[in-house]
Amino acid sequence: MREDGHADTATDIFVAHRNLLFTVAYELLGSAADAEDVLQETWLRWSGVDLDVVRDRRAYLVRITTRQALTRMRTLGRRKESYVGTWLPEPLLTAPDVAEDVELAESVSMAMLLVLETLTPPERAVFVLREVFALPYGEIADAVGRSAAAVRQIAHRAREHVAARRPRDVASAAETTAALTAFQRAIETGDLQGLFDVLAPDVVALADGGGRAKAVPRPIVGADKVARLLTAGLPKVAAVHSVEPVQVNGRPALLLRRDGEVDTVVAVRVEGGLVTGIYSVRNPEKLSRVERRTALSR
Repeated sequence: MREDGHADTATDIFVAHRNLLFTVAYELLGSAADAEDVLQETWLRWSGVDLDVVRDRRAYLVRITTRQALTRMRTLGRRKESYVGTWLPEPLLTAPDVAEDVELAESVSMAMLLVLETLTPPERAVFVLREVFALPYGEIADAVGRSAAAVRQIAHRAREHVAARRPRDVASAAETTAALTAFQRAIETGDLQGLFDVLAPDVVALADGGGRAKAVPRPIVGADKVARLLTAGLPKVAAVHSVEPVQVNGRPALLLRRDGEVDTVVAVRVEGGLVTGIYSVRNPEKLSRVERRTALSR
């Protein structure tokens, strides 16, 4: 009976924190598939823990998840080195409540996840746990296997690094929707001037086909190059695709389907009312999560 009771209690606690743990793992990895694997490993370790000696069960679970994610980062890093073309985070179809939490929405946005990619694994873990989840330095130290003093230094360094690269002006959902609507209208009609009106001069377009779907292999930089690429290709795409406005990673985005099947997710970064980043994910291995909503929480 005691073992059955322990298993039931452990399961209940894990389920209660699952969305939080998934969000931690996803923010550290940028991959929902890898985040799910991390949660499996977390559960296996959690199910063997003596709950009577765990003072803070949430903190303990976050610690296990973080350690497993750090281990997974090494494997993921090797995969990225051999990845075909541009690597982008795996997009998630999210519920309106994610967008309502402005800080959470920014932290899981495609733009921010790409900024986090420029951190070292320890920096990324410390930044996410401190800035997004507001964990005390002592708990973070336990999770990353460093002293509290070292964690403070890492946090300071990571904050400076992210501040220099994050969006200068985080757009509201309404601003992003307005820019995305204008962007969609311009590419569907082939309106070159309309695109110039919504694209920032230094806009960057990235596409992830993973060698499994057609995509530009390198970043396209500059409004002129991006606009001409889009007006040349996307009206043809729009003719055979349905385009659906959705919420992806807490932000407005576009979901393109061909013959009813998900083909592409297009997310944008908007600053000052203009599109400064375009992120198109076409790798079919990364599109399963846009068929159903993923719950995220802090």
